[in-house]
Amino acid sequence: MPINEKELNCNLFDKLELVERIRREATRGGLEAVMEQLDIEEAAIKRKLYQKLPLVE
Repeated sequence: MPINEKELNCNLFDKLELVERIRREATRGGLEAVMEQLDIEEAAIKRKLYQKLPLVE
């Protein structure tokens, strides 16, 4: 969950960018291009989700 307004805004901007990229691919290449873009986005999300966070001292 977002801790503050700044973090919430960052999450919303990330989602907006995702929608814009998928919309661009739909316009340029149709369903196949959209599916390829979704695979790319899924991989990027999984990398962020499962990354090892730095230890804070």
